[in-house]
Amino acid sequence: MRNTKNKFPYFLLFIVFGCVATGNAQISSVFNNKRIKSMSQRWELDTLTSAGTFVITPYKPIYVLPFRWSSQPNDQPYSGNPSADYQIPDEDAQDFNHIEAKFQISFKVKILQAIFGRYGDLWVAYTQKSHWQVYNNSLSRPFRETNYEPEVILNFNTNIKMFGFTNKMAGVSFNHQSNGRDMPLSRSWNRVIFHAGFERDNWQVYLRPWIRMPDDIDDNPDITDRIGYGDATVIYSKGRSIFSFTGSSNFTPNKHFSGYGEASWSYELFGNLKGYLQVTHGYGETLIDYNNRQTTIGLGVSLVEWL
Repeated sequence: MRNTKNKFPYFLLFIVFGCVATGNAQISSVFNNKRIKSMSQRWELDTLTSAGTFVITPYKPIYVLPFRWSSQPNDQPYSGNPSADYQIPDEDAQDFNHIEAKFQISFKVKILQAIFGRYGDLWVAYTQKSHWQVYNNSLSRPFRETNYEPEVILNFNTNIKMFGFTNKMAGVSFNHQSNGRDMPLSRSWNRVIFHAGFERDNWQVYLRPWIRMPDDIDDNPDITDRIGYGDATVIYSKGRSIFSFTGSSNFTPNKHFSGYGEASWSYELFGNLKGYLQVTHGYGETLIDYNNRQTTIGLGVSLVEWL
């Protein structure tokens, strides 16, 4: 049986690309060597940093990892949904390589500015992460998994001192993430994500608790048990290096404790090009792996960082 549910809200992409096509739109390349550094610049939180509407700006990191090693390739994905439609027979299990390629693109566009007087900007954003079995000749080098993640983000500038940091921004977003596949490999979820950004010297911290929205056809009913109910991202810059860590947890202090951690180190080589090392552990590096615990190590280059 095929899953005919609309897995991907294409109207969000139409908004983004419509912004790009607008006649008077200013296009700001995400590969700009003078790219923003502070949180205020990244999110245009004051009049000095505002670039106006319909300008493409960086969101999450953009990188290419030609080599990514996994301790536990997910040869036979399964879902917490007990329906037989989600079960993969043993004979259909795939022989995936431990080494594959991985890349991510991510950008955002501000479509409304100062909605509530001087406050409140509305953004649309898009992130795509792909895993490519490029070295797996026996399976004809397939894309093992691609995750599509459009968002609508309402963001407010703040200026609150706390714990030695300054709370620079806060807001809420509607987030959809899916892999666009049919059963039994279909995975998706919708979230309302609250966020707050903090900054101090060379440090930036983003906190994102979320509420999962119910789904009539649930591809992964236990996804929050594995991935968690929120995440935190910590970024530190020093000289030519940028270090970052993103962690999520289900906040269950017992044997069912679960979550995901991703650490990265980028080092400026020349121009925009940075060497990039990424290490992950836990559940949910991709949606198809939401209940597959693994450790991965990736090596490549990045073009855009968190800051």
